[in-house]
Amino acid sequence: MIHRLVVSALLVAARLFACAQGEDNSLKGVPVKDRIVTGGGFGLSFSSYQDYLSLSPVLGYSLTKKVIVGTSITYRYTNYKYYHPSVKLHDYAIAPFIRYTVYKGFFLQGEYEHLNYEYPVSAQETTRMTFNSVLGGGGLIQPIGDKATFYIMALYNFSYTAGSSLYTPYTSPFILRVGVNVGRYLGFSR
Repeated sequence: MIHRLVVSALLVAARLFACAQGEDNSLKGVPVKDRIVTGGGFGLSFSSYQDYLSLSPVLGYSLTKKVIVGTSITYRYTNYKYYHPSVKLHDYAIAPFIRYTVYKGFFLQGEYEHLNYEYPVSAQETTRMTFNSVLGGGGLIQPIGDKATFYIMALYNFSYTAGSSLYTPYTSPFILRVGVNVGRYLGFSR
């Protein structure tokens, strides 16, 4: 129930932002294919302690020159080698978001993340939990060519509670993201 409420609130906020910005911010006449933004993140590490892989594709749609709505889907694989045999974990998440460009690449972002994650209970057993997060923050996005952008953002997890559980997917309420988007980004007009 809470999931639907948060997603509905994000969609209503996106529509209100889009309508309140006037003709100066309009994408009237811009083809749908030019409004689509793709990108995401990728992480990979190997050590004697653990192997880690993360894939986070993003698909977004520009409602106006300043407002983008979209979602990311995340898959994370972790292989903890300090157990014998090693313990392999798989995490999945979906995160709808709304991004508002404030001025020349500086943006604010709101996001709701539904994360299903796995953690080891013992060397032979894992368990799975769900964690829902309301995230908010901002960042900077800059072009790196005609159809690509680089971004860095800092988000705060308003759902984070320290010490609430022995196992939690986040060790801090602060989240830093860096990545590349592919597609025409229209948020640099002001």
